[in-house]
Amino acid sequence: MIPVIEREVVQKRKWLKQEEISDLVSVAGTAPGGVGVNSAVFIGYRKAGVAGACMAVLGITLPTFAIVYLLSVFYLYFENNHKIAAALKGIHGAIIALILLAAYKMAKTSLLDISTTVMAIAALGVLLFTSIHPIFIIAGGILFGILIVKVKELMRMKVRTVKETTQSTEQQLLFPEYYI
Repeated sequence: MIPVIEREVVQKRKWLKQEEISDLVSVAGTAPGGVGVNSAVFIGYRKAGVAGACMAVLGITLPTFAIVYLLSVFYLYFENNHKIAAALKGIHGAIIALILLAAYKMAKTSLLDISTTVMAIAALGVLLFTSIHPIFIIAGGILFGILIVKVKELMRMKVRTVKETTQSTEQQLLFPEYYI
């Protein structure tokens, strides 16, 4: 999605310069939410203030919403068709693979030490083997995380909140999935 936004905003409409779009993608990647939506919000805000940001959100999310809605209607009409059911069953494997890929990428940056790894495994176990609502698991993770940091500080142990990086001689894209 980012190349489409870049082509439209930089080359076609000339609203931003090439250097500005690189900075925008970097900032959009640090804000919560999707990079494409965040980029659109920043561009919309820059062009027309709050109204522009709102229109940008509508413009970037409405097509996806419409496609999902139409696919839902399509599914309702063909849910009893065995071939469609088999195709949708086949898609489950791809969805599971995408979820596992996202989990792997999050784990690479989030599991900092033994305590964060134990917390992640415990949260996964509680999520899978109990009926506790996920929001309570998330809240509990936040509280336990704060507690662990405070205990480590009291014990004068090293507290890490970000993964230590090593210098690499290879140049890599930071978030290659943004450019797909």
